Amino acid sequence: MASYHGPKARVQRRFGEVLIPRPKYARIVEKRSYPPGDHGKDKQFRSGRRSDYGMQLNEKQKLSFIYNVREKQLRRYFLKARQGSGNTGENLVVLLERRLDNIVYRAGIAATIWAARQLVAHGHVTVNGKRLDIASYSVNVGDVIALTEKMRKNVHTVEALESIGAVPDYLSLDKNNASVSFIRIPERRDVPVPVEESLVVEFYNRLA
Repeated sequence: MASYHGPKARVQRRFGEVLIPRPKYARIVEKRSYPPGDHGKDKQFRSGRRSDYGMQLNEKQKLSFIYNVREKQLRRYFLKARQGSGNTGENLVVLLERRLDNIVYRAGIAATIWAARQLVAHGHVTVNGKRLDIASYSVNVGDVIALTEKMRKNVHTVEALESIGAVPDYLSLDKNNASVSFIRIPERRDVPVPVEESLVVEFYNRLA
């Protein structure tokens, strides 16, 4: 799946589960608990067991959607994860979690991963005081990510900051300065993504 810019609820209905934890998506998926399309109600969700390939492809597409990365990007992350020590699937999730746009999203500075990418791409985010417009930048321990002075006054940013709840333990948020510090490398249990990464690994190993 390429980087997706269409209706987010439609994709989640296709998977049959909420992948973006926002109330409006939860309501839509619950209300329309069938696949999108003209014949969605007729199809419902297949109760039979999918093929191994089908399950692997499904998990890979979910991961791509959640982090808003293209197929080529995801494959590169997989190859890098496989080179590291430890569990390849967990390495893959952690690498994705360390993306700059994702950290902006996890900190609550942006409402969605798509909004976070836009903030980064438009030059509204700094890393250690310097503007950085590369969404895929891998954040390092000790990095301080912040919004530019101008963007801190943006009405949408102010609203997002005011509604921020708890942030992951590997981040330290400073609401007053609209900044977040990356204090440690996350572990898989810290990352709230409903994906069986072992199946993603199996999918790519088929292609090796």
